[in-house]
Amino acid sequence: MLVQKLLALLIMLIPAAIAVFGIKLMRDTLYLLFNPTLPFQWAKFILGLILFVLPVLFIGGFILHHDRKRNRVQPRFMLPEQEDEE
Repeated sequence: MLVQKLLALLIMLIPAAIAVFGIKLMRDTLYLLFNPTLPFQWAKFILGLILFVLPVLFIGGFILHHDRKRNRVQPRFMLPEQEDEE
């Protein structure tokens, strides 16, 4: 049980660290707009945005999947029941 909880924590911490790095890239890009030293600042900002959005979506999906298994979500977030056609 402890190993499962530690594994779940690790699964959540890795994307969170990537998201923090994405925020750092976006912040650095915005501050360097006032003192341009590198070309293609927009590419660095887009990379930071991607590195922020994808881990946030992963963490949200992980939490939604976990809560669906325990029936803790509102009915609109539940998966539709599949009907057997025989």
